[in-house]
Amino acid sequence: MVSSSEPGEARPPRRRTALVAIPLVIFALLAGLFYVQLFSGDPSTIPSALIGRPAPAFALEPLEGLQENGQPLPGFSSTELAEGEVSVVNIWASWCGPCRQEHPYLMELARHGQARMYGLNYKDKRENALRFLGQLGNPYESVGVDDSGRVAIDWGVYGVPETFVVDGAGVIRYKHIGPLDPDGLVKLREKIAEAATPKPGS
Repeated sequence: MVSSSEPGEARPPRRRTALVAIPLVIFALLAGLFYVQLFSGDPSTIPSALIGRPAPAFALEPLEGLQENGQPLPGFSSTELAEGEVSVVNIWASWCGPCRQEHPYLMELARHGQARMYGLNYKDKRENALRFLGQLGNPYESVGVDDSGRVAIDWGVYGVPETFVVDGAGVIRYKHIGPLDPDGLVKLREKIAEAATPKPGS
């Protein structure tokens, strides 16, 4: 029998090549799965671990200098989110371009009076935040200042802007990530209406 290999020629280590390829194939499959999960669906509705749970305990100082009808607007706390009315908590900052983009939709929501409007001013400069609301209008009945970002972290905020719907018992019912747009506003209103609907047995 004649061998196809020349004398002294080593046979290719086929088994070793196959073993090396297996981890690469597994890695490629996992990377593909991760990519699909990351970019599929609506990125503005990434699930939050806080949905269905009470809002984290907090108390925020007011934005100094912010007034309504000549009276200073207060900060707010988690206690006020559990006073029986549906609330919208919007995390914003003057340095955030998308916050400026979504602001007209917040103003429209405030005009309809469908929920109490709270603004959480995130890592901002006081004078810039005041200028932002002075130029674009103030949709909030209260604005709390989160200089350190600690409260936003407790709320699981990925970045600004983000908007939460909180029911009258202070339980978070919905989270919208990113700037509101017409579709996002419609969805937000639907979630406000759902949060205002009494649950069976309540």
